[in-house]
This record gives sequence, structure tokens and C-alpha cells, in this order.
Amino acid sequence: MERSLLFEKKSDGLVICGVCQHRCVILPGKTGFCRNRLNREGELVRLHEDSLSAAAVDPIEKKPLFHFHPGSKVFSLGGIGCNFRCRHCQNWNISQSNSATGEFLSPDEAVDLAIRENCAGMAWTYNEPTVWLEYALAGMRKAKENGLYTVFVTNGYLTPEALDLLGPHLDAFRVDLKGFGDRAYRELCRIPSWRGILDATLSAKKKWGMHVEAVTNLVPTINDDERELASLAGWIFENLGEKTPWHLTRFHPCHELSHLAPTPVSAIEDACRIGKEAGLKFVYTGNLFGSPHENTLCPGCGRLVLERTNYRFLNRGSDREGNCSHCGEDLAIAGKMKISPP
Repeated sequence: MERSLLFEKKSDGLVICGVCQHRCVILPGKTGFCRNRLNREGELVRLHEDSLSAAAVDPIEKKPLFHFHPGSKVFSLGGIGCNFRCRHCQNWNISQSNSATGEFLSPDEAVDLAIRENCAGMAWTYNEPTVWLEYALAGMRKAKENGLYTVFVTNGYLTPEALDLLGPHLDAFRVDLKGFGDRAYRELCRIPSWRGILDATLSAKKKWGMHVEAVTNLVPTINDDERELASLAGWIFENLGEKTPWHLTRFHPCHELSHLAPTPVSAIEDACRIGKEAGLKFVYTGNLFGSPHENTLCPGCGRLVLERTNYRFLNRGSDREGNCSHCGEDLAIAGKMKISPP
């Protein structure tokens, strides 16, 4: 078992993990909240190490990332464990199970596979990648050496120290903003504080220059309050910028919240309206097949420029620089723009 990169030794054999914002104080022989790190005689070591729970070639739009290398393929990797206990987690069997196991794949082998599959980049996703920080970091370094882009699909609950390790090697920060209040994070994720997530997201954008897109999964009766959504949209507008994409996804009954009904379509549409009224230019829906809100309309002239259907991408009106080909408006695209055939 390899030594963790971020921890502090204390008296009586205790260690404090510095990877995520829990900053677990771990007794000898015990693991932290994520179950991925063990205090072995006063040293914090990694469990699971290079074990993968999933690997797949995905369209980048599936992350979802709509303004980052549109139309490209990304090699997605999932590990084991999480620093949240989300009651509506779709991947709870790998993120919350005590018995989850994976298959060994080194970071170098993962990058080689991505290149072999003609992927433009790599994404650490499916479970919370912060809990296998060292694996992701090694993969990012290798990926960048080989000209691949890098994506972190995260809940944002990582420490400043962890983000600073990743920052020089990370291109996109796709963050789940699960609400904008204590109740939403307490009832959905079982965490005591959440504002550090905003700090991490802001640092990813401002300090490290990462491309940021946010996702909010609307769970009926828990995080769908219109005033709270307006506050969240306002925070994105004021801190991340008016052209930051905000994805509003439909909840489907799952795990401990299987008794709740799916999010009403009207609630998703109302949330889209709230985002646009807050000044956001790119507000999207997710988990709604055939929704026109998956497309990108130019904020300058209103024309359809990027069309998406079931993760399929068509460029209807953007030039290679990511500007509207009709009026020249900047569409806030990071990375290469795919030009669809006529």
C-alpha cells in the first residue's frame, strides 16, 4: 500500500487526512470517511490504489460538458469510494459499498488505452475522483505528456492543497452544485458544511484557469426551491461568469430516494427560466430526452449554433475558434471545435 500524499501526523498515532474537506482524524488501524485511506501505524496509506470500477469511451457531452472540446471522445475512468453519502447516488454500488472491488489498471496503461481508442482526453468520473487523488494525478501528468486533455467530474469537496496538486495538470472542472443551502447538502449528501465547495470551484476557475461547468440534479422537495435556485444561479453569474454553462438535470428515483417521484418537467423548465433571468447565457437540461434545452443558441443573435440529441453533437453555426459564424459572438468554447460535415 502506497503512502498518501496529503496528511499530517499527530500524537498517539493519529493522522489527519488532507485530501478532502472532511479532514478526517483517523485512529490507528482505521479508515477515513471515504474508506480509501488507512492509518497504518501512524502513516496514511492508500487502499484500492490502482483499482478501477469502470472504464469506458464516452462522448464528452455525457459528462456533461457542452462547451469543452465539443464532439470529442473522452476515456472515462471510475474508482472506488466517495467522500459523500448521497441518498440519490446512481453509482452507490461503487461509491458507498464496503465490498466493492475493481480491476488493476495503472495510470500509464489507462493513458495508453485512451490513445489506442483515439480519445482526445481523459476523465476521472463515476465515483468521486478526489478520493483516489494520487491515481488521478499520475494519470493527468501522463495524459498531458501525450497531448490529451484532462477532466475532473467532482463534487468539489476537495481541499485547497489537493486542488493545487491537480491544478497544473487539469483542464476542466465539472462540478456538482447540489444546492445552495445547508438543508440540501445535509439531506442529500450527509455533509455538515458546503461553502468550501464554492471556494474550490472559484479557485479552479480563477487561480488555475480551468474550464468550469456546473450541474444541479433537481430532487423534488429537497433542492428545488426557486429562491435557492435563484441564489445559486446568481452566485454562478457573479463569480464564474455569465457564460458558465449550468446543467439542470432531472432526478430519477434511485437508492435511498426511490420513493420520490421523478422531477416534473415543468420544474426543470422553471429552473431554466430562473437561470436565464439571473443572466446566465447557457442553461441546459439533462435526463430529458429530446429537450430543446440541450442545444446551444447564440446569445448574440439567437440562432441555433450547436445541436445535441442523445449525446450526438452537430455544429450548426460555430467557426473553428468557437465564435458564432452568423454574428461573431464568443460562445465560450474551450478546446477544439469540431466542424460537422454539411
